[in-house]
Amino acid sequence: MQITSFEQYQETYKQSVNEPEKFWAGIAENFLWKKKWDNVLSWNFSEPNIKWFEGAKLNITDNCLDRHLIEHGDRPAIIWEPNDPEKDSITLTYKILHERVCRFANVLKKNGAKKGDRICIYMPMVPELAIAVLACARIGAVHSVVFGGFSAKSIADRINDASCKLVITADGAFRGNKQIQLKEVIDDALIGCPTIEKVIVLTHTRTPVSMLKGRDCWWEDEVKMVDANCPAEEMDAEDLLFILYTSGSTGKPKGVVHTCAGYMVYTGYTFSNVFNYQPNEVFFCTADIGWITGHSYIVYGPLSQGATTVMFEGIPTFPTASRFWQVIEKHKVNILYTAPTAIRSLMGFGTEPLNGIDLSSLRVLGSVGEPINEEAWHWFDEEIGKKKSPIVDTWWQTETGGIMISPIAYVTPTKPSFATLPLPGIQPILVDENGKEIEGNGVNGNLCIKFPWPGMLRTTYGDHERCKLTYFSTYENLYFTGDGCLRDEDGYYRITGRVDDVINVSGHRIGTAEVENAINMHAGVIESAVVGYPHDVKGQGIFAFVIYPNLNKDADLTRKDILQTVTRVIGAIAKPDKILFVSGLPKTRSGKIMRRILRKVAEGDTGNLGDISTLLDPNVVNEIIESSKTL
Repeated sequence: MQITSFEQYQETYKQSVNEPEKFWAGIAENFLWKKKWDNVLSWNFSEPNIKWFEGAKLNITDNCLDRHLIEHGDRPAIIWEPNDPEKDSITLTYKILHERVCRFANVLKKNGAKKGDRICIYMPMVPELAIAVLACARIGAVHSVVFGGFSAKSIADRINDASCKLVITADGAFRGNKQIQLKEVIDDALIGCPTIEKVIVLTHTRTPVSMLKGRDCWWEDEVKMVDANCPAEEMDAEDLLFILYTSGSTGKPKGVVHTCAGYMVYTGYTFSNVFNYQPNEVFFCTADIGWITGHSYIVYGPLSQGATTVMFEGIPTFPTASRFWQVIEKHKVNILYTAPTAIRSLMGFGTEPLNGIDLSSLRVLGSVGEPINEEAWHWFDEEIGKKKSPIVDTWWQTETGGIMISPIAYVTPTKPSFATLPLPGIQPILVDENGKEIEGNGVNGNLCIKFPWPGMLRTTYGDHERCKLTYFSTYENLYFTGDGCLRDEDGYYRITGRVDDVINVSGHRIGTAEVENAINMHAGVIESAVVGYPHDVKGQGIFAFVIYPNLNKDADLTRKDILQTVTRVIGAIAKPDKILFVSGLPKTRSGKIMRRILRKVAEGDTGNLGDISTLLDPNVVNEIIESSKTL
């Protein structure tokens, strides 16, 4: 299953394009099946309707847990590193993890959960989060993990969209020097969630919480009432595994759906190959399980390959900027997978935090979430990898399930800030505005994929039409990624950023419409427009242009009020970095906001705005430019 030379990559890639079904069937043979497939693939992008490994029966937890027990039962599966370095880390072997997953799966059943039910998980980065995810998969329930930084309204929207039956949460979470009251947020959210029957609460921060009789119960009490015998539910290849909500270009988050077999095969294949994973190595992905990176490369990918995966509760700079490096030294981490935002943030502290820390165990470095800029790439290479550890700069999305374009460690020659080449099985294509293929090298275009891959989304939950419109309608018979892309003279791919109304903040996609809706909920706001602009640490920051006619009080206080509103409606992650009060927005005569102009203003590039004569009121642009000089 592993590719070990560039020649082998080229050969395998050719085979994967010429005989894709044979290629993927070969990969799938490396997994455990209750029943093999009748048909490898049937597909139609215009519907879209994609089915992989039809007729196959399996359970992903058999592959992540059971199959490792005989030979590797005592191997560490999860190493948990707490937020507070003074506290002890916890290691769960495959045997212990299997036992805890089975036990908690029985807790879910005892509380009325069954195959097909949707379960919302809102938890800190603790081992029980991984256990909860796997326990859902064990019984065939569909998990919907919500990142611990989202607001009560965001959680309620997600619970209601999926008609969730249960919530799994904790009393609170530690994040750096902050405590987050998770149960309190859930209580606020559930005021408007009629489908929730039970809430299971883990004790973590020992914060006093309100427990409703008949609805709420403690994790610790529940696990004592069940045994650890829970055979894995037989699942169909195309049964739902999980829903993960992602921001779109409209205000409503969309529930991306991944199914059992294809996702399992794809995450296992990409994990093993991209990182050149070797038996008994320690893999440290610094993401949160609330995002797709954590699903695919903390839980399912590594565990399906019998790897040891590190879960870190804290943040890179707490209590000092040495924290990441100390975790690597302490656990002798071999592979580090992190985000450019974290790298840029740590670069800002210089090399002093690295003094006296042994990073010699590191063999592979990885970057995820957004394109990594050259300066950060070189710092990562020189200071962390000591020019000995290849950097895999990975491009992929929530919708793709796993890594799509990336160097393969020790195989692909790398190039700073390039995602390099597609993995075998992935067929990218660049197109112009009209969907015409742009051939050759040294070209720019919109990035699409022309053939299905097993890890791709199947639908958006409860709204298949939205899936079709968002991903499959822009260009005929292609999956549209929403990203612009450059293909250089060597055929290497470099992602140049979003081409739709989505901003990539610290590697997380945030829809402009969602932020605008939240700003517009503030009582004094008439209208707003949000764009992304280059940010030294986050990659992109959020710039908001706000019409607020009665700005007779302190403008800074009003800004704080608006930020508070956004935090309450979406969560702190979506707070604008800059808010500019304006009297009007640049609109066409049909009422469309010309974001291109606002982006130029946000970037400080007002010398070349192009033709503004078609605007309803061209004077508004000069006024916005003048106002922007005061920020």
